[in-house]
Amino acid sequence: MPARILIVEDSPFVTDAFRVLLTAAGYEVDAAATVAEAIERGTSAPVDLMLLDLTLPDGSGLEILDALRKRGSLPRATLAMTGHNDSASRRSCLEAGCVDVLLKPVPIGELLRQIERHLA
Repeated sequence: MPARILIVEDSPFVTDAFRVLLTAAGYEVDAAATVAEAIERGTSAPVDLMLLDLTLPDGSGLEILDALRKRGSLPRATLAMTGHNDSASRRSCLEAGCVDVLLKPVPIGELLRQIERHLA
C-alpha cells in the first residue's frame, strides 16, 4: 500500500506539479486548498505525510495541525512550506508539530529527499 500524502496548498499550479511528481514517485496523493478542506481530508482517511502551506485563504496552516491533533488524526509527519525565512516562523512550525520547514520555492530534489526520510 503506497504512503498517502496530503498536499495543503492554495496555488493550483504548485498543487498540480506536486501531484504529478509524487504520483510518479509512487505515492497516493490528495490535496486541499483551504484549512477547512484540509481538516476534512485529513480526518476522512489516514495521512502518512502532509505538505503544509502556512498561508491559506481561510487561515493559517498551523490551525490544521491543532484541529487534526484534537481529532486524533495527525499524520505521521508534516513538512511545512513557507516563504518566511525567519527563526520565529520556523520555531512556530516546529512547536506546532512539523518535522521540518521547507522554504519556497521548494527544490524538487530536496522535497523528495525529505519525504523519503520522514516516511522511512
